[in-house]
Amino acid sequence: MSKSQPELITFGCRLNTYESEVMRAHAVNAGLEDAIIFNTCAVTKEAERQARQAIRRARRENPDAKIIVTGCSAQIAPDMYAKMPEVDQIIGNDLKLKAESWGTEQGEKILVNDIMSVTETASHLVEGFEDRSRAFLQVQNGCDHRCTFCIIPYGRGPSRSVPMGVIAEQVRALVEQDYKEIVFTGVDVTSYGPDLPGAPTLGQMIRRVLALVPDLPRLRLSSLDPVEIDDDLWRLIAEEPRLMPHLHLSLQAGDDLILKRMKRRHSRDDVIAVCEKARKLRPDMEFGADIITGFPTETEEMFRGTLKIVEECDLSYLHVFPYSEREGTPAARIPDKVPVPERKERAARLRTLGERQIEKLLKRNLNKQAQIIVEKNNFGRTENFAPVILQTEARPGSLLTVKLCGIKAHNLLGEVL
Repeated sequence: MSKSQPELITFGCRLNTYESEVMRAHAVNAGLEDAIIFNTCAVTKEAERQARQAIRRARRENPDAKIIVTGCSAQIAPDMYAKMPEVDQIIGNDLKLKAESWGTEQGEKILVNDIMSVTETASHLVEGFEDRSRAFLQVQNGCDHRCTFCIIPYGRGPSRSVPMGVIAEQVRALVEQDYKEIVFTGVDVTSYGPDLPGAPTLGQMIRRVLALVPDLPRLRLSSLDPVEIDDDLWRLIAEEPRLMPHLHLSLQAGDDLILKRMKRRHSRDDVIAVCEKARKLRPDMEFGADIITGFPTETEEMFRGTLKIVEECDLSYLHVFPYSEREGTPAARIPDKVPVPERKERAARLRTLGERQIEKLLKRNLNKQAQIIVEKNNFGRTENFAPVILQTEARPGSLLTVKLCGIKAHNLLGEVL
């Protein structure tokens, strides 16, 4: 008889999604099947507010459950959660991935270490995901950069990489479980490798893994730094059909002065050059981007530069965030703040543009053939991540060839061939 499962409530990035599955297994093995575990995010104050709200609601609805809080927000601000009467335990971001942290006999309410002292990324094989369509695999953690708006390095620690052989073993195990698409994820994926023997690059690692696991049909990458795409990754973009034609860029802004004040490593022209090169190598390439609106000192003209680069680079999948002050970051000390309503208004305008960009993407794909991985409710994604609703029932996890025959409610309609 299989054990019941703890409830995992995950906020934030794809890396958190992966780590939640690791924690699920640890919690079950520790006898915490009835626990409610919150894997928090610290990117914005709003993410933290939503987490606290969800914790309070969970306690009202489950008065006898053990509530455990972990993730980036718990690592950065453990005392904030310790003061909440609803919370039974706080586990730090590094310790949450260690089986011994989940023992039921742990007496300490706060289990948080110095994340900046962590030097190794332990490998954690996930035996399965609740949604059988794709699996996320952590290949890197932490960040050595110090963008002025970002608190995440203090929640994740320094950059560290998973060895290539370990990644290949985990990919092979997931393929044997019939996963047909795997997403390589991390905090700063393009910084993969310098801490490993021989200092392999991200592209070298991917090339090696694909060679070792020839049965993997589809591989995706999470957010990339535009100026850190190495030569081997460029060759894979040009030559490897199993690497999906969809790149998500950590863009953040379309104005050079704002990028400089953010302490980003790329310029506006760098992003345009990356998009042009990728499309030249792979004409079906589509792009997403993370973008912040209303960063301190951003004028309306500077913001229009961001709107313009979305159109110039024909970016389709926009993740838009109104700027949120994070205590302890340099940007929070910049005096020339954009009023919060203006940040939100710019975010709304950018999202409206993003909806138009998605419609353009759908029209580009209309009447073409594509392969999709079926997710829940007969929904799937093409190679370039276009959303598809199937006209017939299909098993989640299936890899199907479809004709894209129509558009409805921001989705393509697909007929199975």
